[in-house]
Amino acid sequence: MSQTTISIRMDTDLKKALELVCNDLGINISTAVTILAKKMIREQRIPFEVSVDPFYSEANMRYLKKAAAALDAGEGVEHSLIED
Repeated sequence: MSQTTISIRMDTDLKKALELVCNDLGINISTAVTILAKKMIREQRIPFEVSVDPFYSEANMRYLKKAAAALDAGEGVEHSLIED
């Protein structure tokens, strides 16, 4: 079977974390990507859920920043889940 080389760009910290997981699994990144490719071909889909976490939406982040600023200014409201 002939092989080819692919090149991808990835954040340095992400690559280091991926290498650690792959090492724990006893594989390298190339093998992990090959496993992903074969599974995608077999299933004809991305083999995991891809979604946006609403917690990180722009609207929620604005709300959280505003709430944090209010707390910093002493204007916050105590929440029932917060323990003294």
